[in-house]
Amino acid sequence: MGQTVAFTKGHGTGNDFVIIADPEGVLDLSDDQVAALCDRRFGIGADGTLRVVRSGALAEGTDQAADAEWFMDYRNADGSAAEMCGNGIRVFAKYLVETGLATIDDAPLRIGTRAGTKTLTRSDLGFEVDLGLFAVDESDAVVRARGLDVARPGVGIDVGNPHVVVALGSDSELAALDLTVQPVIAPAPRHGANVEFVVPADPLVQGGVGSIRMRVFERGVGETLSCGTGVAAAALAVRHWAGAAAPDRWTVDVPGGTLGVRIVEERDGSHVLLSGPATLVFSGQVALA
Repeated sequence: MGQTVAFTKGHGTGNDFVIIADPEGVLDLSDDQVAALCDRRFGIGADGTLRVVRSGALAEGTDQAADAEWFMDYRNADGSAAEMCGNGIRVFAKYLVETGLATIDDAPLRIGTRAGTKTLTRSDLGFEVDLGLFAVDESDAVVRARGLDVARPGVGIDVGNPHVVVALGSDSELAALDLTVQPVIAPAPRHGANVEFVVPADPLVQGGVGSIRMRVFERGVGETLSCGTGVAAAALAVRHWAGAAAPDRWTVDVPGGTLGVRIVEERDGSHVLLSGPATLVFSGQVALA
């Protein structure tokens, strides 16, 4: 019997996580252990794990945020480390607040990630996270996916982690995608990328708010019900295609629910903010293999 650890299961619009508190940084989960925890048939089942660790307890040489007490060690379902997770960081914040490890009402909550420190506040949808600066890569990229008749062009969006966003023409095209098979990006990004497929609403903008629908294939995971950074990337891509008159507020429908995106101007440039719910489902103990 392996080591037993306490865990909490949580999700943000169906994007689900196994949360493990390790404040002093004593737990060293292998890729295989993470994959076992996330296995939906033989484990707890999740799209990834969130290890809750104090920034000051991180091993020397690990990316850390000295200006944040807590660090979100996010791992994909296959055990690989990822830079950021927009749904995960809201669930992480929910866990900190609900367990009394942090507060968010009197001041914004700062959380360290491999993509730098992110700031969260409460919002009408639950929590809003400032994902920071973003970048649009207009270099040629095409994506092939099962269910699409021909390869489609995509635009690269970096919101702390890499994405390629592809526009589709109809809801029927979106529904016909078979994302049990990983889409192929050419040329292949050096570190891989999440791939978002989007359909604009008709009309695209109502009341100054843009609206799109999206499905996503996450690297290291597969298709998920939602991807927070992917939602932000999708809104940014459609805003980029729409041009100067495009709005700065968006709603994005994913299979797991609806999230909000805002683009705001800060002193260092344009920031993208993501808002949505976060839910803690149950807690328990699990033996590590």
